[in-house]
Amino acid sequence: MAGSNRRSSHLLLLFVLLLIALSSVAEAYDNFRSSSNKFCRPKCRRRCSATSHKSACMWFCLMCCSKCKCVPPGTYGKKNACPCYSNMKTKEGKPKCP
Repeated sequence: MAGSNRRSSHLLLLFVLLLIALSSVAEAYDNFRSSSNKFCRPKCRRRCSATSHKSACMWFCLMCCSKCKCVPPGTYGKKNACPCYSNMKTKEGKPKCP
């Protein structure tokens, strides 16, 4: 019986530590996302302003911007201004970023 209580205590402690660790990771990710959004959202809004597929364009642009920390100027082309953004490709080898 005592061994069972000890194991339960260890599992509970492990569970609490896991929750604390996940909470810290989630908070760090949320901080990164919000700071990234402040920089990326206006740039991606401009980049995607001329497309008819705004939600898809914004999704990919925000993803690329959060990784590369830049978005090419204008609504099309000029990707040489941001090599990381330009070099991201899909599995098929097509450009991932708008």
